[in-house]
Amino acid sequence: MPRPILTRVVDTAMDRSVVLGYTTIGLAVRRALPGWPADPLPRSLEGRHVLVTGASSGLGAATVAGLAGLGAVVHLLVRDEAKGAGVADRIRATHPGAELRLWRCDVADLDDVRRFAAGFAAEVPDLHAVVHNAGVMPPERTESPQGLELSMAVHLVGPVVMTESLRGPLAGGRVVLVSSGGMYAQPLHADDPGYTAGDYSPTTSYARSKRWQVELAPMLADRWAADGTTVATMHPGWADTPGVQESLPTFRRLTRPVLRDDAQGADTSVWLTAVEPAPPTGRFWHDRVERPTHLLPTTRGSDRDRARAWAWLREAAGLDEAAAP
Repeated sequence: MPRPILTRVVDTAMDRSVVLGYTTIGLAVRRALPGWPADPLPRSLEGRHVLVTGASSGLGAATVAGLAGLGAVVHLLVRDEAKGAGVADRIRATHPGAELRLWRCDVADLDDVRRFAAGFAAEVPDLHAVVHNAGVMPPERTESPQGLELSMAVHLVGPVVMTESLRGPLAGGRVVLVSSGGMYAQPLHADDPGYTAGDYSPTTSYARSKRWQVELAPMLADRWAADGTTVATMHPGWADTPGVQESLPTFRRLTRPVLRDDAQGADTSVWLTAVEPAPPTGRFWHDRVERPTHLLPTTRGSDRDRARAWAWLREAAGLDEAAAP
């Protein structure tokens, strides 16, 4: 449904202001404006299988609840099985009859990702969507078992390896990568994917990896288009997640009155997974609307940067060159 001009003007103004657009204020105003994209139909995911990573808390748990409410068979991918089981029990209590299944995997460990994906594909031959929600913000520079900087491993390489390993069951389905508005402040550091230069900052590392997600999404969309699989990146706005509580206490103290709750932060992930027809592939979304990938000239990368970044990802994820876009 086309949005009225006034709606687009107000929406864009809030988006550029950040404080208005990313908080509960932005979501409330957008919902009230004409042209707000319609909710998925009730039970629109009845019987469809959806995989959610990082499902043991925060946005991941809220995404599971939202998808379960639409009738999906939701697979919770977690590192801590006891914590994940607690989330599943709470969702079953509020969504009687919800079909939930728990799986364990460390998304940072590519060997573990491949192990999980092989077992999952053997049991779930038809996967409607995977929501790559797992996130990390280590206080010090940390490496994965394969020697990758941890943020890049969890936010980019692990999800790509997992999706590649699930291309059979996922054919014709959807991939949603949960990114961050923080990526707007970072250029594509194609020359330093391991964050080895300069002083390490947890928030910068997080934002850099999210920039990589958004920049390479169109290339991943091209790669998986032959399977009929679509790709979307999105950012949830400012949500009061466990990650914010633990890693950004000062930010949370200042913004807590207007931070979104988990369900509000997960709204677009659920919408992208369920809405029909599938949204255009390779795009970046917030509050159910496609957003620009750059707001500052200083963050706009070149084709050469993206080609260099793609070459690094292809090697890190072990992608075959013949099938690359």
